[in-house]
Amino acid sequence: MTALITTPELQQHLSAWLRDLGSVRRLAPKTLEAYQRDLSQFLTFLSGHTGGLVGLKTLGELRAADIRAFFSERRAGDVGSRSLARSLSAIRSFFGYLERHGIARTEALNAIRTPKQSRGLPKALTILEARSAITATDELEDTPWIAARDMAVISLLYGAGLRISEALALTRLDLEAETLRVTGKGGKTRMVPLIPQVRQAIGTYLDLCPMHLSPSEPIFRGKKGGPLSPRLIQLRLAQLRGALGLPPSATPHALRHSFATHLLGRGGDLRAIQELLGHASLSTTQIYTAVDTERLLDAYRAAHPRA
Repeated sequence: MTALITTPELQQHLSAWLRDLGSVRRLAPKTLEAYQRDLSQFLTFLSGHTGGLVGLKTLGELRAADIRAFFSERRAGDVGSRSLARSLSAIRSFFGYLERHGIARTEALNAIRTPKQSRGLPKALTILEARSAITATDELEDTPWIAARDMAVISLLYGAGLRISEALALTRLDLEAETLRVTGKGGKTRMVPLIPQVRQAIGTYLDLCPMHLSPSEPIFRGKKGGPLSPRLIQLRLAQLRGALGLPPSATPHALRHSFATHLLGRGGDLRAIQELLGHASLSTTQIYTAVDTERLLDAYRAAHPRA
């Protein structure tokens, strides 16, 4: 799409930037797709704003007012602060690439501040709710190996703090006696302890699974033998919400939130929790300190006579 609104020279630099993000910075495919889309929207705006093809000269002559006009138009279209912040990150990344390679530079971005975001707290389940979601799985499924499969996946989300995509990508090669080798965002690998209950749930599933699995194949499979879809686990959690009266926030990702919140509540070290979750930045993990504080305040308000 950008080929229709940019000069051929700029299009070449765009392609090189995307290759750099994928091969050098190793951004996840979905992040790459989002960055490409964000920059395409910005260049489309510039094309209409300046009335012609966008080239290096256009970018070099940008003013802060031009960039602010783009974000004003996006905000008027009811785009949230989080999406606007990602757009600004994509724009800064591309301009940073151009400057590092001596292609072009602009001072206009220095005057643009990142949109403020309201940071919502993760919705963690209680310990009892999380345990119930795991143990009640086999009551909703008549096929033993499928019941064992779903219990194993849910056990990994809460017992190891995995993202659902990480759990469904596990192979036999990733399973060791005491640990899991998990490939997370950006292809980064981390080792996660495998507690006995989770290891037992995985072992039960593998014993019952009717498919032959090679060591390098994802272990969790659908009824027809293909890789298990995340949608099926999401639907299983929806069934559990109805059966157990769990809150609407009880989703696969909420189990990961619960893992971190409950560890922190039991005195877990924040740095260790960061490593277990695979967060690149400690600031991402620090949100759980707010979650734990909020729980303490709720208990205080409910129980203290002077609250």
